[in-house]
Amino acid sequence: MATLLIVDDSPEIRELYKDEFESEGYEVFTAADGNEACDVTKEQKPDLVILDIGMPEKNGLEAIGEIARLNGGTPVIVNTAYPLFKMDFRAHHAAAWIQKSSDLNPLKSAVRQIAEP
Repeated sequence: MATLLIVDDSPEIRELYKDEFESEGYEVFTAADGNEACDVTKEQKPDLVILDIGMPEKNGLEAIGEIARLNGGTPVIVNTAYPLFKMDFRAHHAAAWIQKSSDLNPLKSAVRQIAEP
């Protein structure tokens, strides 16, 4: 199974997603902001990053390009409550955009499609 990096400033979201994806067999790392995400990407070389946009320190838009360049083009799924950011030029690095929801099925489906082609 693929290795995932979950990046979100909410500890509850990180834990929920970690539990959900580990129960499906993925190895999961987490990060609380864009700076930590870049560090974890360098160290752990995840197969896929699930990235929030609105975070303190380095936000998702600031981190997405760097994450995409690390580890030979690590794909990124943007998972945000703010679809407005999709129009930002830095967002073109995203392999997919999923709006945050209590229904995790769209996110899980995107992970399967991208991480397990």
